[in-house]
Amino acid sequence: MIRKVLLIEDDIQMQTFIKEYLQDYNFDCIAFSNPREALTELEQNKQFDIIILDLMLPEIDGFDVFKRIKKIQDIPIIISSARGDIGNKIHGFELGADDYLSKPYEPRELVLRIEHILKKIKNHIQTISDFKIDRENRNILIDGYSIDFTKIELEIFLFLIDNINKISSREQIINATSLEDGTKNRTIDMHISNIRYKIGDDSKEPKYIKSVWGIGYKFLG
Repeated sequence: MIRKVLLIEDDIQMQTFIKEYLQDYNFDCIAFSNPREALTELEQNKQFDIIILDLMLPEIDGFDVFKRIKKIQDIPIIISSARGDIGNKIHGFELGADDYLSKPYEPRELVLRIEHILKKIKNHIQTISDFKIDRENRNILIDGYSIDFTKIELEIFLFLIDNINKISSREQIINATSLEDGTKNRTIDMHISNIRYKIGDDSKEPKYIKSVWGIGYKFLG
């Protein structure tokens, strides 16, 4: 499987070296020296698996680029920088960096750290249909965006996902969630309507959640 890397590095020689090395290890690396162009690319294409970020960049400081990246997408970031002092490292990890490599370093070490981060993520993030499901952090992503579910909506969504392509009755949904016994059918329907709205689904031509008349709902796989 080819993994996609976004490299933000203004040293062209270093950029070319990292890009070519990563390609030898089955990574598709797209590189930018201008951080504004990289941010635009990320906004338009959220299919990257990880970002390698230099700190000493033109126009925008690397830490500011880091913050802007996280506003666009919650994606793993490895800081790759000559600013290797402990103060910068602490600040990077406080912002949420997944790793921090001080230049110079062996490119093989970069590959190993990328693979370690991606393996760790894969172990607790499940991909179903267009959704990435992080049960540990109770977070659902679609197209790189986190869906703002309420507690009940998340419980219903996960129950339907766990029973993909199976019809789930309203009673089963109530029993599997923290909804109170005696919850009205229309309350379930309201929650489903809210879920559909948040994931961009159309009840008349459903892509994800299909209504089964007289019974309940089915998540389409």
